[in-house]
Amino acid sequence: MNITFIGGGNMAVALIGGMLGKGFVAGQISVVEISADHRARLKHDFAVHATESLTEGISGSDVIVFAVKPQQLREVARQLAPLLDKQLLISIAAGIRAADLARWTNNPTVVRAMPNTPALIHSAITGLYAAPAVNDVQREQAQNILAAVGETLWLQDEAMLDAVTAISGSGPAYVFYFIEALQRAALELGLDAEDAHRLSLATFLGASKLAAYSDEDVSVLRARVTSKNGTTERALLSMDANHIAKHIAQAAHAAAARAREMGDELGSD
Repeated sequence: MNITFIGGGNMAVALIGGMLGKGFVAGQISVVEISADHRARLKHDFAVHATESLTEGISGSDVIVFAVKPQQLREVARQLAPLLDKQLLISIAAGIRAADLARWTNNPTVVRAMPNTPALIHSAITGLYAAPAVNDVQREQAQNILAAVGETLWLQDEAMLDAVTAISGSGPAYVFYFIEALQRAALELGLDAEDAHRLSLATFLGASKLAAYSDEDVSVLRARVTSKNGTTERALLSMDANHIAKHIAQAAHAAAARAREMGDELGSD
């Protein structure tokens, strides 16, 4: 399987690094990237073929991964269309629907993927949807590529990718936001910046690991930490009074709505 990445940014770098770590060889991978600096970095770090030419970049490729911004995808896809020969197309662009990419490229074999930024440390989770024209071999090819940076979750309904975008695609930003808030609270309570940073990160990491390794639901783990009339109960009562859980859900719904809007806006001709 020969793979070409269109775009050599952070997500492409993460995927290439993960793939090489999982047994892919550099000779299987090409990158089309307009930045000379990025091309030089890719060649130096991974010894992959990097070029600014679409024609050269996709020559001999079985799989093409679109790793460009959603706003750029339509133009790139249309430039690529005359050069394609039934390759599997994988898009990691948020919001852009499989039917639109298929129409722009005249190629129905499309897999949509929504990895998240922990792919940079090979700890991603990626939602995947395969269009009806994708066969079992191509589905396995997509699985092998995205599994190189973490877990995968296949969806039967493409519309659910908007939910995946809202929960796991945008989710790391919510986590960072919460860690920032904990750090600010720690500073207000008198801790210095280094200790505030360390305590917040270690607490979040430890709690996440506990939830991941436990067979019990997170609600049970939360209740176990919450002693009656204790400090944790006081904090959670404050959060409930301020409807924090409701606001988090509203934020996720807003992200999903924006993903749908992007599909409507960017998918139109």
